[in-house]
Amino acid sequence: MKGFLIDLDGTLYRGHEPIPHAAAFIHWLKQHQLPYLLVTNNSSRTPEQVAEHLLELGIEIPAAAVYTSAQAAAQYLTEQRGGNRVHMVGEAGLRIALEAFGFALGGTTPDYVVQGIDRSFSYEKLTEAVRHLKHGATYVLTNPDRMLPSDGGLMPGAGSLAAAITAASGMEPVVIGKPSPIIMAYAIERLGLPAADVWVIGDNVHTDIRGGRLAGCRTALVLTGVATADNVQEQLASAGLTPDLICDDLQHFIEQFNGMGSL
Repeated sequence: MKGFLIDLDGTLYRGHEPIPHAAAFIHWLKQHQLPYLLVTNNSSRTPEQVAEHLLELGIEIPAAAVYTSAQAAAQYLTEQRGGNRVHMVGEAGLRIALEAFGFALGGTTPDYVVQGIDRSFSYEKLTEAVRHLKHGATYVLTNPDRMLPSDGGLMPGAGSLAAAITAASGMEPVVIGKPSPIIMAYAIERLGLPAADVWVIGDNVHTDIRGGRLAGCRTALVLTGVATADNVQEQLASAGLTPDLICDDLQHFIEQFNGMGSL
């Protein structure tokens, strides 16, 4: 039995546009009863919001099939037992995940600064986060993505904000999202299969493919997001990685996967 850890942004959709063959790919997984988990570095949405967004794009999945970097960050903090006070830089998905795990947000002396994507990021938020870190808070970053696919093209991600916080504070964060082994281990555990039986599918060589490789999974790069037919060789060279498969899109992945006789 093979299982699948599948990226969202740039793999199933771009902003509010479904990527061709995404719905057919999910149908193929269900038809063959193949276990899967949609693993996203984007911390802005809850699993329920992700499922709702996908449904609007014609892709029907249960919220339980979504695992976000916000959930993984909250799970990680719970295991650290280093306090429950959190200063958050992020959006609703991160806030809800932290509150669901019992963390107290706000206050003047947080144990952690947890940062994700924040599209209302400001100089004031930068200053506040840096001051907390300088006073001893531990820095946790949901994901290192510097750029994200969107409706109008690429936009800065959580990693770009983290670069400013790190430069100002001198503190390097604990990174939770792909390619970190932290989220990969949690996701593989949820899937319930050995890493060697898991395929990681995504559009980003530096996060999806590197994360899958480090976790001991098979990897497939789709050229529908950060990686494209025009830049794939440059992307592979900069990452120093070669995925097991390079696919034009998810339909192409199905064809190559079937050709391997893996079902």
